[in-house]
Amino acid sequence: MTNILVAGIGGQGVMTAAEVLSQTALSQGFDVKKTEVAGMAQRGGVVTSHVRFGAQVLSPAIPPGEADILVGFEPAEALRWISHLRPTGVAMINTTRQEPPVVSLGLYDYPEDPIGEIAATGIEYHAFDAGAIARELGNFKLVNTVMLGAISELLPFPAEVLKNEILDRFRGRKPELVEINDKAFELGRKASAEH
Repeated sequence: MTNILVAGIGGQGVMTAAEVLSQTALSQGFDVKKTEVAGMAQRGGVVTSHVRFGAQVLSPAIPPGEADILVGFEPAEALRWISHLRPTGVAMINTTRQEPPVVSLGLYDYPEDPIGEIAATGIEYHAFDAGAIARELGNFKLVNTVMLGAISELLPFPAEVLKNEILDRFRGRKPELVEINDKAFELGRKASAEH
């Protein structure tokens, strides 16, 4: 069983990333279950998605302490969900800070050093600025492709299979985005290996 928890802020591509992971796992013959919680997703609220796949999956929800991979699209959200990782799990974290409305409304304080707090847990983590990579490529929406590239070596199927699932989504509808998504995926792979 592989358990992947994707967490971030509405508009970052959390649900799209979870859907791509699910479809890729299905294409490789795995039983797949997925669940999503989208709190004010359109307004930049907190969004999480659980993706589970294996020979047989009975429940879509990942119990606390059972996630193999945490994909944090935002550092404070990664910190919020770090307790869902198993001790041998890996957190892949985009360091681009994007405060949810609960912070800007003054309901919650943004953590002073979310990456430092994650490091203090002793969990294996890789933190890099996926937002900067996406901006360098000219499209901030590429963050989810960068993050999928970053976790591709941790999955029980070849990275190329995941990349092709992403690129196939654009080949028919927006072929002009195939090459840039290919680059984003490879830069994500490179960033995770370096951090």
